[in-house]
Amino acid sequence: MSNDDLVLVLGATGKTGRRVAARLRLRGARVRAASRSSATRFDWSEPDGWDAALAGVTAVYLVAPYEPGPVPAFVARAQAAGVRRMVLLSGRGADSWGDSGFGQDMLSAEAAVRGSSLEWTVLRPCNFAQNFDEELLHAPVLAGDVALPAGTLVEPLIDIEDVADVAATVLLEPGRHAGRTHELTGPRALTYAEAVALIARATDRPITYRQVGPAAHTAALVGQGLDEESARTITAMYLLIGRGVLAEPTDGVAAVTGRAPRPFEDYVLRTAVTGAWTR
Repeated sequence: MSNDDLVLVLGATGKTGRRVAARLRLRGARVRAASRSSATRFDWSEPDGWDAALAGVTAVYLVAPYEPGPVPAFVARAQAAGVRRMVLLSGRGADSWGDSGFGQDMLSAEAAVRGSSLEWTVLRPCNFAQNFDEELLHAPVLAGDVALPAGTLVEPLIDIEDVADVAATVLLEPGRHAGRTHELTGPRALTYAEAVALIARATDRPITYRQVGPAAHTAALVGQGLDEESARTITAMYLLIGRGVLAEPTDGVAAVTGRAPRPFEDYVLRTAVTGAWTR
């Protein structure tokens, strides 16, 4: 990648976007960070502002939005603006979700990118380890009671830092990953009960894991402030994982970065010392 290239990072204040942007800058890339609250404003519901964000850009990091309707139009605008590469963050198991709204959203975004004339790469990570401190599982961990409709599900949770490493590497290596889909996971699968036990041990706090039914889990999410549709989608995700569909680790991280993914224990240690799990 030459110094004349400019990378547009969408969702630049989000979980992956802010990490990808930092890595790109550290490696000498020119970055245009865009989000609803960034200096370069980007909102999927405001297409009149897309062209300004795309001006002069050669590569784009795109996170599949929950509503994929505007993605084909954005991809067409990107092509017209002279963008050459696009890296899409989707999700592992997108084609296993059946009629689930979220799965269809990811597949629709993937289809728009794959059907373009751009040099594209799709990244499909499994659930992030950071869900335990940055997402809906944070509050249950703090309360010492994690309840999921997961049973004995096993998933190779991935450290979001590995996702960002992969995305930045792909963006900075034109040609090498063109037309490829990378399935990204951690190095080993573990149950959510095991994950919670590791957090409890590192923090020296009593944190329990228990099984609940789908209806109870959906109701609990609604109680945390989620809308009914989103709550049902998240519950459906855990039920899917519980069927073992996504249990097998992959070599996606190593294939891109040349090293093994970080183990879950590394994430637990880094996060425990920040106080994120201490009231």
